Amino acid sequence: MRGIVAFYLTYLLCLILGIICVALVVHWNYSYRGGFAWDGSAKHFNWHPVFMVTGMVVLYGNAAILYRIPLTWGHNKLPWKLLHAGLLLLSFILSVIGLCAVFNYHNANNISNLYSLHSWVGICTTALFTAQWVMGFSTFLLPCTPMSARAFIKPTHVWMGGIILVLSIVSCISGINEKLFFALKENTNGTLPYSALPPEAITANSLGVIIVAFGLVVLKILSNQIWQRPETGYEEGVYQVKDKGFYDVFDYSLIVCNLRTKT
Repeated sequence: MRGIVAFYLTYLLCLILGIICVALVVHWNYSYRGGFAWDGSAKHFNWHPVFMVTGMVVLYGNAAILYRIPLTWGHNKLPWKLLHAGLLLLSFILSVIGLCAVFNYHNANNISNLYSLHSWVGICTTALFTAQWVMGFSTFLLPCTPMSARAFIKPTHVWMGGIILVLSIVSCISGINEKLFFALKENTNGTLPYSALPPEAITANSLGVIIVAFGLVVLKILSNQIWQRPETGYEEGVYQVKDKGFYDVFDYSLIVCNLRTKT
């Protein structure tokens, strides 16, 4: 009982931090960067951080911890699989729109693309995310995939999910820092320099800190074995569950540990 209460308190913290992330990134770009547009101006660029933070961090993180929610336990797993895949697909769509925003802005203003470390990490993260989603869909949602393949791929799928979240956070905080260095130059548009820590810098820096805090809470939820979804249908070292014709193999690490214990 204590474990469930602790989970829901942690999950509530995760939701609150996610909402704050979205609210802060919108506030930053609306109040300090002039708002939003899709016309090649600086306001066009402002969609980029909003969509990337919302999609690649907040939605992605919530999709990753979906299976840890106790309300999803003991039920047909297929609807939760579809919700998991759907949230990740929405996250991917938002990230693509965010990339379109920055590329369109750069091209409209004759700015080079993909020259900074932030852009390199970001584009690699998006590529990994694309491969991860395609692999997950073809492995865990298509009924023709053998159980042995699912058992083999699942540990990599789970591990890669955490890596992509970490890379997304690195991309976001490096992007925030890069934007502040460009936007808050001394004697530019009468704004205070970044080193003077004006209100915009405080807002954006706070956004970066909240993004990191959100990621740490998500990783805590994912790493706590007590909060892992219990699987049913134990059979000779393999956890199986039947979902309307779908057969899945879960918790490969537990399978290996169990087999080692027997030997």
